[in-house]
Parts: sequence; C-alpha cells; structure tokens
Amino acid sequence: MIKEKKSGQLIIISGTTCAGKGTIVKELVKRNEHLKVSISYTSREKRENEIDGKDYYFISSEEFEKKIANDEFLEYAKVQYGKYYGTPKKEVKELLEQGYDVILEIDVQGAKQIKELFPETILIFILAPSMEEVKRRIKERGMENNEQIIKRFQVAYQEINEINKYNYVVVNDILEDAVKKIEAILISEKCRVDRIEEIAVENEEEIIHEFLMDKDFENKAFKIE
Repeated sequence: MIKEKKSGQLIIISGTTCAGKGTIVKELVKRNEHLKVSISYTSREKRENEIDGKDYYFISSEEFEKKIANDEFLEYAKVQYGKYYGTPKKEVKELLEQGYDVILEIDVQGAKQIKELFPETILIFILAPSMEEVKRRIKERGMENNEQIIKRFQVAYQEINEINKYNYVVVNDILEDAVKKIEAILISEKCRVDRIEEIAVENEEEIIHEFLMDKDFENKAFKIE
C-alpha cells in the first residue's frame, strides 16, 4: 500500500577529533549495500596510508578554488590549518537520484551549510567516550606535536557546543554498538511519514464495498448462530 520516495536520504556524520567516525562510516558501508559515501575533495597533502579517489580527491588549492568559482561544491570550508575540504555537488546528486542513501563525513561548519540547503538531511554526531580517551587516541596515533594537539582539543570543545544542531548523538565506546545504533536510526528514518510518496488505496466507498462483499467476512465475521 505504501510507496516510499525513490530518492535516497542524505546523512551527515560529524564528530570530534579521534571519535572514530571514519571507522564507523567504513563499517556502515561494508554492512549496508544501499549506503554510499561521498568522497570529498581536499587541498591537504595525502598521508602515507591514503589512496587518491578512495579516501579523498587530493587537489591543489588553485584547483580547489577553481571548483569553488564554478559552483561545484554542496559545501566547502577552509579549516584552521589553511586547507580546503569540500563535498562535490554532482556526485552526491547522482547517487541520491539512483536511490542510494549518501553519507557525508564532514565537520560542523559543513553540516550547517548542507542543512540549510537540504532541511531533511539526517545529522548524526559521534562522540568519544571521554576527552581523556581522545587524548589517549591522539598520542597513540603519534602524528601531532603538542601545539597541534592543543588546537585539536580547542576545535573539539567548540564542536561539542554545536551538538544541539544535530538530530542524533552516538557515543563510540564500543564500535559494534555504535554502528548498530546508527543502523537503527537509519531504519527509523525510513519509516517517517514524510518519506511516503503516496498511499495506494482506492476511494473509501469502493474499499468498504469490497470488504463487505468478501465471502470470508460474510460467512465468518458476521455469522449469527
């Protein structure tokens, strides 16, 4: 009876530094074939373990600015470290039209821009169990000096203050639990009334007539002993 909208849902996943949002996104996509991740563009340098076209599209600042001028991004930002990050408009639109649910792993600033353009976007914020755990994960990673770590903490506290702009918050204490919670969120969103395109029912008089003429109804439901 119910026909859902053919277009996919836009999902934003943000989180504080070292909250594990990237790991969560990878696990979600691995387990759910209807989910796709939008690959962002960035002007920062590629890290040793990253693959161009899979983790990010790595381009120069000049190339990025040309794309800005050509209106090729749904959202973009220049972060504290002076590097650009942006979500490609064309790729996201094509995936949504094909019926895929599309995940954008972006920061709070980008999430605000997307929400203004697409109010129906699902916003999920990922938190680490504690800031002490964040500190442990940063040190374990061993990629930042003290000054960079302090900057990351400053940004993290600023972002936590924006949680009330999101629809959901998930604490990533145990990865499996966090993934299951997000899967439950996405299932519940599919059941929202505003996801219904139409309800395939006929007019009221015809429905009642067919129901009354049904032999099972006539013989069983209203049979008088």
